[in-house]
Amino acid sequence: MTEPTGASDLMERWLASMAALRGSADKTIIAYRHDVAGFLGFLTNYKGARGSQKMLADVSTRDMRAWLAHTRGNGLGPRSMARALSAVKSFYDWLAQTEGVNATAVLATRAPKFKKPLPRPIERVASKKILDTVELQSKDGWVGARDTAVVTLLYGCGLRISEALSLKRSDAPLAQSLRITGKGNKERIVPVLPVARAAVDTYINLCPYDQAPNDALFLGVRGGPLNPRQIQKVMEQTRMQLGLPSTATPHALRHSFATHLLEAGGDLRTIQELLGHASLSTTQAYTAVDQARLMEVYRKTHPKA
Repeated sequence: MTEPTGASDLMERWLASMAALRGSADKTIIAYRHDVAGFLGFLTNYKGARGSQKMLADVSTRDMRAWLAHTRGNGLGPRSMARALSAVKSFYDWLAQTEGVNATAVLATRAPKFKKPLPRPIERVASKKILDTVELQSKDGWVGARDTAVVTLLYGCGLRISEALSLKRSDAPLAQSLRITGKGNKERIVPVLPVARAAVDTYINLCPYDQAPNDALFLGVRGGPLNPRQIQKVMEQTRMQLGLPSTATPHALRHSFATHLLEAGGDLRTIQELLGHASLSTTQAYTAVDQARLMEVYRKTHPKA
């Protein structure tokens, strides 16, 4: 479907501003372009109008309801619809500020309700067993050491797979803390446990490939950057060997990092910084804490409690 010219130009200007001013990641820009382009294509067909700024300005509450019904009819679930609406609202917020477009109808549209599944952290004992068992999934000692190092960083530092695999050879040997660039180019400082530094050192000593400083720290068996799918696969093998549920994924190790810190008395704000979350509410859901635990933290830390 051909995107309307005038509206498409405005969309591209908005996306450029998102990338320049907010530092939005490439994947975010791609997702926003897909969602807003779909919205523009729907408006062009639904209203039978040229894709102009006037078409955008004339969007009504009825048009928004029709678009949501259209997306639902195309099989989008509530979560995907909410994401698409969020992108369209961001676009219209920009249009209101830069072009004076009345965005009331769009911004007042409510997203369909959906229940976010709570993450399931791995128990402490099981997490330790995973770290001890990962290396057994490979016949090559250096590959087992590599997988152990990556998994230890996920659980010991709360890193995402993408963050661990973005480390360069020049980052090792690891210092006592790492500067990590996460989602939205948000930077954070993460302490590195001695066990994580030791695991990375062991991998480096066994790795058969020569690496330049700017090469990826973690390599695949053919010497290229390690594919995240390999870590997912080794976790699948490990959990099957240990009899753990399918929820024991690499990302669950990040959940477990946060949950176990909180259970040990860690401060929510500190854990938020360690995880790189923009809001505290995300950290609360991420750590899967119950209301009683939150109230306990509140009573211990609030000056008037």
